[in-house]
This record gives sequence, C-alpha cells and structure tokens, in this order.
Amino acid sequence: MDKRPSTVEMDEFDRRIVAALLVDGRMTVTDLACAVGLSKTPCQVRLRKLIASGVIRGFCAIVDAEKMGMDHVAFAEVKLDDTREQALKAFNAAVQRIAEVEECHMIASSFDYLLKVRTADIRRYRAVLGEKISSLPHVASTSTFVAMETVKERNR
Repeated sequence: MDKRPSTVEMDEFDRRIVAALLVDGRMTVTDLACAVGLSKTPCQVRLRKLIASGVIRGFCAIVDAEKMGMDHVAFAEVKLDDTREQALKAFNAAVQRIAEVEECHMIASSFDYLLKVRTADIRRYRAVLGEKISSLPHVASTSTFVAMETVKERNR
C-alpha cells in the first residue's frame, strides 16, 4: 500500500501564492493577490483550496534560535537493532515526543535515521542524547555531528 500523499494539481498562480507565503506568511490576502497578479477573490479561493488540499499545512512563527538561547545544533545518526515495520513504527511514534528533535529522516545508508537536534548547549544535548534519544525503541547506536555554524536554513 502506497502511503505517499497524492500530488495536488497546481498551476503557476498556485505556485506563486505558495512562494509568496514562504517569504511572508502573514501578508494580507490583498497584498498576496497583488504579489501574484490576481484580484482578491480568486486569490482567496485559491488560498483556501491550497489549505484544504493540504499543500499549505499551517502558518507558524519563525523564532531566532540564538535569541531564544537554543542555538546549539547537532545531527545524530541513529542505527536501529531491528528495521522491521513494527520497530520502525515504534521508533517513529516515540521520536515525535522529543521536543528537541526538530527533524527526523529515515536514511538509506549504513545508519537508519538522521535527527536534527536543537538545544541550549552541548551539556543539554548530551542529556537529550543519553536520556531521550538513546532510550527510543530499538536504538542500537548513535553518532553525533555538531554544527559549528549554520550557513543556510529554511526560514532563517
């Protein structure tokens, strides 16, 4: 059974709407319509369609991690001791509950998952790794890479 989401039919105006909202998700519909070359009502209809279809999943605040005291970024490779479907599901569900894990990707490599973890400092990262990540279901081993500088990050 294919679990990939179905692709949504989008034209150039829909793509412009998404691109404009990626730059400024708080712009008014009037400003959005002007930016993409539509009048307000058709733009609003398209925006609602993009939200209803799941292309636009929501809107959120983008915070400055450094100002929040959360500018330590580490990437953790995670190798599981079992990669059968039930083990993967258990790991996937449990990793969702770790607030410090910003991203989790299943990887086709010598390890199984790559996690992006954001904490206040290396001491806090060590605690998260030892108390939370290493305790996830089926974790056999981890390896950490600490980011020295973030050069590019979406919405930064």
